[in-house]
Amino acid sequence: MAYSCYITFPTTFYAIRAESILKQESTAFKMVPVPRTISSSCGTALRCSCDEIGKIKYTLLQNELELEGFYRLKEEGLKTPTVEELDLNE
Repeated sequence: MAYSCYITFPTTFYAIRAESILKQESTAFKMVPVPRTISSSCGTALRCSCDEIGKIKYTLLQNELELEGFYRLKEEGLKTPTVEELDLNE
């Protein structure tokens, strides 16, 4: 079973800005549609390694970017993914 982590944003503007910031940092991520199992105000989410989510959050907050939520999805083949909301308040 594979895990992926997602960051959601309040608007598309913040998602696009996040992409621009992280490309300059050479961080591994991908912008994707928000999975159906995650509710979001914006239709775009950032998917990344769960090992990198803390570093990515820190980078985005240092650039004064608004973030909405942090999630870990457990992919289980054809079954609906299991979603866990992450508490990354540090």
